[in-house]
Amino acid sequence: MTTFRISEAAALLGVSSDTVRRWVDAGRLAAERDEHGHRRVSGADLAAFARSQVGSVEGGRSSARNHFRGIVTEVVRDAVMAQVEIAAGPFRVVSLMSRQAADELGLEPGVVAVAVIKSTNIVVEIPGHERVAGSL
Repeated sequence: MTTFRISEAAALLGVSSDTVRRWVDAGRLAAERDEHGHRRVSGADLAAFARSQVGSVEGGRSSARNHFRGIVTEVVRDAVMAQVEIAAGPFRVVSLMSRQAADELGLEPGVVAVAVIKSTNIVVEIPGHERVAGSL
């Protein structure tokens, strides 16, 4: 199972590490201690928490090309298509893609992904993976 350090969870949620520690201390976000005593948050717990925190953001400026690094919070698949939701800080990004692409990328709640937005198209990338879905 994917787990995240407090600093990684903070970066994905768009807040400080201290904020995540306070949420853990208050019981709002579950965390376990590893063998070194460091707190780790499971990907599934982080995805559920991120989903509960997503709100609408008004205004703001953007360019034609934006990269939103976040955590996959939901994947809905049917026979042909998949709907992928990513929480990137205060932003909720939803992408429609082929089921095959979602399967090849291994998209599931708790996976770190990047939503690349240009015009009306959103491309989902997995950091550190060079292979593009459908290529050999």
